[in-house]
Amino acid sequence: MSREHHYNVTVTWTGNRGEGTSGYRSFGRDHEVSAEGKPALHGSADPAFRGDPARWNPEELLVASLSQCHMLWYLHLCSLNGIIVTSYVDEPTGTMVVDSSGGGRFSEVTLHPTVMITTRNLHDKAMELHAEANKLCFIANSTNFPIHHEPVILDA
Repeated sequence: MSREHHYNVTVTWTGNRGEGTSGYRSFGRDHEVSAEGKPALHGSADPAFRGDPARWNPEELLVASLSQCHMLWYLHLCSLNGIIVTSYVDEPTGTMVVDSSGGGRFSEVTLHPTVMITTRNLHDKAMELHAEANKLCFIANSTNFPIHHEPVILDA
């Protein structure tokens, strides 16, 4: 049975410095991403594209989204398989390639989760579940670039 889920956000540009987009350097890239009942995310462009380095950029949010989705599926699968996770930290990395026209795309993302488990006899299964989580992740299934996994499983 197929079900649809809908997501509504508002993206508001806050970078008008009084001149609008009269020139490439005349406007800020600052914006806010909001959704009902949630605090706003303060966004900008990557600093390489005249953005504010203190704000989240879309590229970071994409990498974070892949990591979050993977983690949530992984924790679910561990709970179903009797693997007790006590800690999960990921430091994902993404590579974006910009072409000569200024456009670009992600060429890959690598997740680097460090997972602590109390079920020592299930290390192999804990490693295997990363591949399964990747197959189930909604965000990973929506990308057109490879997502690699370099997990570390530790005893809690």
